[in-house]
Amino acid sequence: MSLTPEQWESLCDGCGRCCLVKLEDEDTGELHYTNVTCRYLDSDTCRCTDYENRATINPRCIKLSPEKLEILELMPTTCAYRLVHEGKEPSADLDTLSVRSRVFCEDLVHDDALPGHVVDWIKT
Repeated sequence: MSLTPEQWESLCDGCGRCCLVKLEDEDTGELHYTNVTCRYLDSDTCRCTDYENRATINPRCIKLSPEKLEILELMPTTCAYRLVHEGKEPSADLDTLSVRSRVFCEDLVHDDALPGHVVDWIKT
């Protein structure tokens, strides 16, 4: 994929799904998405409140780049970056994809309660 940094960044549809806390099944390696977001996600705009420093302030942050495409498998199947990489068209239906009004900030949910927040509206 040969894109300028601006073209790469413009692929993001702003759904916020990449900012959801994910749980991995230790036995199968299967990834499960929760309705709990990173504390730095503004759930109204579905944008990171400190995008430039996101990987530094949150070591769990998945920082996608054209040079690091192997981590796309950690992204939902609806992710525009993943779809473009797979030669598919990204969805234009942001209302359906957006996490807005469907999530809780991780500051409000104890780690022990995360399994109770697994959701099935994320396609992996």
